[in-house]
Amino acid sequence: MTEKVYLRDSYARELDAKVTFAEGSNILLDRTVFYPTGGGQPCDTGIIKNGATEFKVVEVKKDGDNVVHVVEGDASSLKIGDSVKCVIDWDKRYMHMRLHTALHIIDGVVEKLYQGKITGGQIYDDRARMDFDVPGLDKNKMLEIINASQKIVDEGHPVTAKILGKEEALKNPSIARTAPGEELLSKLNTVRIIDIEGFDFQLDGGTHVAHTGEVGKLEMLKYENKGSHNKRVEITVK
Repeated sequence: MTEKVYLRDSYARELDAKVTFAEGSNILLDRTVFYPTGGGQPCDTGIIKNGATEFKVVEVKKDGDNVVHVVEGDASSLKIGDSVKCVIDWDKRYMHMRLHTALHIIDGVVEKLYQGKITGGQIYDDRARMDFDVPGLDKNKMLEIINASQKIVDEGHPVTAKILGKEEALKNPSIARTAPGEELLSKLNTVRIIDIEGFDFQLDGGTHVAHTGEVGKLEMLKYENKGSHNKRVEITVK
């Protein structure tokens, strides 16, 4: 099992690790800072160093409890137990963190103002999108949501990750926003929560900033009406 350092420290940019498997372009380590694709958030990229040899990490994915680092070329020269240094592309990761927290804030505003549902979302390297099922939502209301979200950003709420047991989590199934709450929560022994202090509290496995002020200036790039139950917005942060 890979120790997933990114879950407890989103700001860790590099660390030392040991190789547990290396074959072809795939490397497994005992611990990692590389975030694997999941939950609408893209994977990290970067390098894995072994002495003077560097492997460029181009994809990171989950394999059960392990994290697989896919590199350019052949990593078979690495042996089990070899020491390596992991270094992520920090600018890309930090943008993902800012965008991910921005989406949580928008989600929270939508739930509180309109009792609406988030039906999908995706983070990219320079922007993010969210899909909504909100009765009567139009471009003007979406701009109001963005403005209300900006106020939360500017208020400077602390953002922290917490672990809850199943029993405690099941008392509040609304923390699972993108799937039926009790059905999802009943499958997990513990759940990771992102708490935007004094504002929002929801299930999440991604990386986030520590303070809403780090999100910056929200900007709506595009609004699309994709049907009566599907409105889409693209945003970025400056």
